[in-house]
Amino acid sequence: MFKETITPQEIDQMDLAAFPGKITVITAPGPELDHAIEHLGAQRLVGFDTETKPVFQANQPRHHTALLQLSSETEAFLFRLQELGLPQEIADIMSNPYITKIGAAVGEDIRGLQHYCHFEPHRFMDLQSFGDEYGIKEKSVRKMAAIILGCKVSKAQQCSNWEAQPLSEAQLLYAATDAWICVKMYKALLAAPKDAKTGARQ
Repeated sequence: MFKETITPQEIDQMDLAAFPGKITVITAPGPELDHAIEHLGAQRLVGFDTETKPVFQANQPRHHTALLQLSSETEAFLFRLQELGLPQEIADIMSNPYITKIGAAVGEDIRGLQHYCHFEPHRFMDLQSFGDEYGIKEKSVRKMAAIILGCKVSKAQQCSNWEAQPLSEAQLLYAATDAWICVKMYKALLAAPKDAKTGARQ
Protein backbone atom coordinates (compact mmCIF):
# COMPACT_ATOMS: atom_id res chain seq x y z
CA MET A 1 0.00 0.00 0.00
CA PHE A 2 1.13 3.54 -0.71
CA LYS A 3 1.12 6.21 1.96
CA GLU A 4 -1.68 8.74 1.78
CA THR A 5 0.51 11.70 2.68
CA ILE A 6 4.15 12.54 3.32
CA THR A 7 5.94 15.28 5.27
CA PRO A 8 8.63 17.64 3.98
CA GLN A 9 10.96 16.19 6.58
CA GLU A 10 10.50 12.70 5.15
CA ILE A 11 11.16 13.96 1.63
CA ASP A 12 14.33 15.75 2.71
CA GLN A 13 15.83 12.40 3.73
CA MET A 14 15.39 10.91 0.24
CA ASP A 15 17.88 10.77 -2.62
CA LEU A 16 17.49 13.41 -5.32
CA ALA A 17 16.08 12.17 -8.64
CA ALA A 18 17.24 13.72 -11.91
CA PHE A 19 16.60 12.85 -15.53
CA PRO A 20 19.53 10.71 -16.70
CA GLY A 21 19.03 10.88 -20.46
CA LYS A 22 19.57 13.28 -23.34
CA ILE A 23 17.91 16.72 -23.18
CA THR A 24 17.19 18.58 -26.42
CA VAL A 25 15.94 22.17 -26.54
CA ILE A 26 13.98 22.94 -29.70
CA THR A 27 13.40 26.49 -30.87
CA ALA A 28 12.89 26.13 -34.63
CA PRO A 29 12.02 23.58 -37.32
CA GLY A 30 14.92 21.39 -38.36
CA PRO A 31 16.60 18.04 -37.72
CA GLU A 32 16.11 18.21 -33.93
CA LEU A 33 12.36 18.75 -34.29
CA ASP A 34 12.19 15.97 -36.87
CA HIS A 35 13.97 13.60 -34.49
CA ALA A 36 11.66 14.59 -31.62
CA ILE A 37 8.57 13.86 -33.72
CA GLU A 38 9.97 10.48 -34.81
CA HIS A 39 11.10 9.47 -31.32
CA LEU A 40 7.96 10.55 -29.50
CA GLY A 41 5.71 9.07 -32.16
CA ALA A 42 7.27 5.66 -31.53
CA GLN A 43 6.54 5.73 -27.78
CA ARG A 44 3.53 4.35 -25.97
CA LEU A 45 4.19 6.33 -22.77
CA VAL A 46 5.31 9.97 -22.82
CA GLY A 47 5.88 12.23 -19.82
CA PHE A 48 4.14 15.60 -20.21
CA ASP A 49 4.52 18.98 -18.54
CA THR A 50 4.61 22.70 -19.32
CA GLU A 51 6.25 25.74 -17.75
CA THR A 52 5.06 29.35 -17.67
CA LYS A 53 6.86 32.48 -16.52
CA PRO A 54 5.41 33.26 -13.08
CA VAL A 55 3.58 36.46 -12.21
CA PHE A 56 4.55 37.91 -8.85
CA GLN A 57 2.23 40.94 -8.71
CA ALA A 58 -1.50 40.87 -8.13
CA ASN A 59 -3.88 41.79 -10.94
CA GLN A 60 -1.27 41.13 -13.62
CA PRO A 61 -2.24 39.00 -16.64
CA ARG A 62 -0.89 35.48 -16.75
CA HIS A 63 1.87 34.81 -19.25
CA HIS A 64 1.38 32.34 -22.07
CA THR A 65 2.96 28.90 -21.78
CA ALA A 66 6.69 29.21 -22.45
CA LEU A 67 7.86 25.60 -22.51
CA LEU A 68 6.41 22.20 -23.40
CA GLN A 69 8.25 19.17 -22.08
CA LEU A 70 7.72 15.72 -23.59
CA SER A 71 9.91 12.86 -22.43
CA SER A 72 10.45 9.16 -22.91
CA GLU A 73 12.60 7.27 -20.42
CA THR A 74 15.73 8.05 -22.45
CA GLU A 75 15.19 11.41 -24.18
CA ALA A 76 13.52 14.65 -23.13
CA PHE A 77 12.48 17.35 -25.58
CA LEU A 78 11.90 20.91 -24.43
CA PHE A 79 9.94 23.00 -26.92
CA ARG A 80 10.27 26.79 -26.54
CA LEU A 81 6.78 27.70 -27.67
CA GLN A 82 7.19 31.46 -27.93
CA GLU A 83 9.85 30.92 -30.60
CA LEU A 84 8.62 27.69 -32.19
CA GLY A 85 4.87 27.84 -31.75
CA LEU A 86 3.18 24.45 -31.44
CA PRO A 87 3.96 22.53 -34.65
CA GLN A 88 1.11 20.49 -36.05
CA GLU A 89 3.14 17.30 -35.71
CA ILE A 90 3.48 17.89 -31.96
CA ALA A 91 -0.21 18.77 -31.69
CA ASP A 92 -0.89 15.47 -33.45
CA ILE A 93 0.97 13.65 -30.65
CA MET A 94 -1.33 15.42 -28.18
CA SER A 95 -4.27 14.01 -30.15
CA ASN A 96 -2.86 10.53 -30.74
CA PRO A 97 -5.10 7.94 -29.00
CA TYR A 98 -2.29 5.36 -29.00
CA ILE A 99 0.26 7.44 -27.06
CA THR A 100 -0.45 7.91 -23.35
CA LYS A 101 0.65 11.36 -22.19
CA ILE A 102 1.24 11.34 -18.43
CA GLY A 103 1.35 14.44 -16.25
CA ALA A 104 -0.18 16.14 -13.22
CA ALA A 105 -3.04 18.66 -13.46
CA VAL A 106 -2.94 18.20 -17.22
CA GLY A 107 -6.14 20.15 -17.93
CA GLU A 108 -4.58 23.54 -17.29
CA ASP A 109 -1.49 22.60 -19.30
CA ILE A 110 -3.62 21.56 -22.27
CA ARG A 111 -5.55 24.83 -22.20
CA GLY A 112 -2.27 26.75 -22.22
CA LEU A 113 -1.03 24.86 -25.27
CA GLN A 114 -4.22 25.56 -27.19
CA HIS A 115 -3.30 29.25 -27.24
CA TYR A 116 -0.77 28.25 -29.90
CA CYS A 117 -2.66 25.54 -31.78
CA HIS A 118 -6.08 23.97 -31.29
CA PHE A 119 -6.09 20.19 -30.98
CA GLU A 120 -8.36 17.53 -29.58
CA PRO A 121 -6.56 16.01 -26.59
CA HIS A 122 -6.67 12.22 -26.38
CA ARG A 123 -5.24 9.67 -23.94
CA PHE A 124 -3.95 12.01 -21.26
CA MET A 125 -3.36 10.39 -17.88
CA ASP A 126 -3.56 12.73 -14.89
CA LEU A 127 -1.50 11.30 -12.04
CA GLN A 128 -3.49 13.34 -9.52
CA SER A 129 -6.62 11.37 -10.40
CA PHE A 130 -4.81 8.07 -10.96
CA GLY A 131 -3.08 8.37 -7.59
CA ASP A 132 -6.49 8.70 -5.93
CA GLU A 133 -7.21 5.13 -6.95
CA TYR A 134 -4.26 4.03 -4.82
CA GLY A 135 -5.29 6.12 -1.83
CA ILE A 136 -2.64 8.80 -2.45
CA LYS A 137 -3.98 12.14 -1.28
CA GLU A 138 -0.98 14.28 -2.25
CA LYS A 139 -1.27 16.12 -5.57
CA SER A 140 2.13 17.74 -6.18
CA VAL A 141 4.69 15.98 -8.38
CA ARG A 142 7.27 16.33 -5.60
CA LYS A 143 5.12 14.61 -2.98
CA MET A 144 3.72 11.97 -5.33
CA ALA A 145 7.23 11.04 -6.49
CA ALA A 146 8.32 10.69 -2.87
CA ILE A 147 5.40 8.40 -2.05
CA ILE A 148 5.46 6.31 -5.21
CA LEU A 149 9.19 6.16 -6.01
CA GLY A 150 10.84 7.03 -2.71
CA CYS A 151 12.86 9.85 -4.26
CA LYS A 152 13.08 13.63 -4.02
CA VAL A 153 12.40 15.94 -6.97
CA SER A 154 13.94 19.40 -6.75
CA LYS A 155 11.53 22.32 -7.13
CA ALA A 156 14.20 25.02 -6.89
CA GLN A 157 13.57 26.22 -10.48
CA GLN A 158 9.77 26.13 -10.37
CA CYS A 159 9.30 29.89 -10.12
CA SER A 160 12.25 30.86 -12.31
CA ASN A 161 11.93 32.84 -15.55
CA TRP A 162 10.90 30.34 -18.22
CA GLU A 163 11.21 32.98 -20.93
CA ALA A 164 14.90 33.58 -20.14
CA GLN A 165 17.42 33.53 -22.97
CA PRO A 166 18.98 31.08 -22.65
CA LEU A 167 17.49 28.77 -20.05
CA SER A 168 20.02 27.69 -17.43
CA GLU A 169 21.33 24.15 -17.11
CA ALA A 170 19.43 23.89 -13.83
CA GLN A 171 16.19 24.89 -15.58
CA LEU A 172 16.74 22.36 -18.35
CA LEU A 173 17.32 19.52 -15.89
CA TYR A 174 14.33 20.55 -13.79
CA ALA A 175 12.03 20.68 -16.83
CA ALA A 176 13.20 17.34 -18.19
CA THR A 177 12.94 15.66 -14.80
CA ASP A 178 9.38 16.86 -14.23
CA ALA A 179 8.18 15.19 -17.43
CA TRP A 180 10.29 12.03 -17.12
CA ILE A 181 9.36 11.37 -13.50
CA CYS A 182 5.70 11.17 -14.54
CA VAL A 183 6.45 8.14 -16.72
CA LYS A 184 8.35 6.51 -13.86
CA MET A 185 5.49 7.10 -11.43
CA TYR A 186 2.86 5.78 -13.82
CA LYS A 187 4.81 2.59 -14.49
CA ALA A 188 5.36 2.07 -10.76
CA LEU A 189 1.64 2.42 -10.06
CA LEU A 190 0.75 -0.01 -12.83
CA ALA A 191 3.23 -2.53 -11.40
CA ALA A 192 1.92 -2.20 -7.85
CA PRO A 193 0.12 -5.21 -6.28
CA LYS A 194 -3.60 -5.26 -6.92
CA ASP A 195 -4.37 -4.75 -3.25
CA ALA A 196 -2.57 -1.39 -3.44
CA LYS A 197 -5.40 -0.06 -5.55
CA THR A 198 -8.96 0.60 -4.47
CA GLY A 199 -12.05 0.07 -6.55
CA ALA A 200 -11.92 -1.95 -9.75
CA ARG A 201 -8.68 -3.84 -9.06
CA GLN A 202 -9.57 -5.03 -5.57
